[in-house]
Amino acid sequence: MKGIWWKILAVALLFYSFIFGLKGDIPHLPILRETIRNLYFHVPMWFAMIVMMGASMVFGIKHLAEKEGKKKAFLENDTKSVLFATSGLVFSVLGLLTGMLWAKFTWGAFWTNDPKLNGTAITILIYLAYFVLRGSIEDNEKKAQVSAVYNIFAFILMIVFIGILPRMTDSLHPGNGGNPAFGSYDLDNGMRGVFYPAVLGWILFGFWLTNVKIRLKRVSKVLDKKQDKFYESIL
Repeated sequence: MKGIWWKILAVALLFYSFIFGLKGDIPHLPILRETIRNLYFHVPMWFAMIVMMGASMVFGIKHLAEKEGKKKAFLENDTKSVLFATSGLVFSVLGLLTGMLWAKFTWGAFWTNDPKLNGTAITILIYLAYFVLRGSIEDNEKKAQVSAVYNIFAFILMIVFIGILPRMTDSLHPGNGGNPAFGSYDLDNGMRGVFYPAVLGWILFGFWLTNVKIRLKRVSKVLDKKQDKFYESIL
């Protein structure tokens, strides 16, 4: 993603969602009451997480499809893959924390035996294992190859644990386990006007954050190469 327009859009959408998310009108429902405002923050984190993890998987696949010489020279797609996974992990933790806060006020406890909560915790562990796996392999090329394959299975398992299994079993979450989704009974047009911009804003912010990390990584690699050449010249 090039240009600055989408960064300005991300900031504008986030400011908009924060202001109207906290001050805008909402339907006053039993139990949920004012906590329904968390819909503007909690759910967009999951959308951003899925997009970031999806991008991580795509760059991992692109690395596997690269020609051998290019892999050895740059490992650019592997770098993008791991940095997108890092951003996705950040969003997953934020989504879990905002969800736990919401659960405390609506279900009476920070954590319940809910398949979606458990699936989220398992997903985080799966991606933490991804980073442990990378850290256990010294050869950069082999590390990129193995972690790219692992990334594909990690993404599939994430979709299963947070998107499929909760819909097949009993769950307290709206839209899962036979419960009606928010949109079917209480997500009015006013809330949609804040919710969808919030989703887009957080996704764009995730791309922005990851792009900054990618650029820093490139600068770091260039500096390391210059430092190595300097040391070679004085030895």
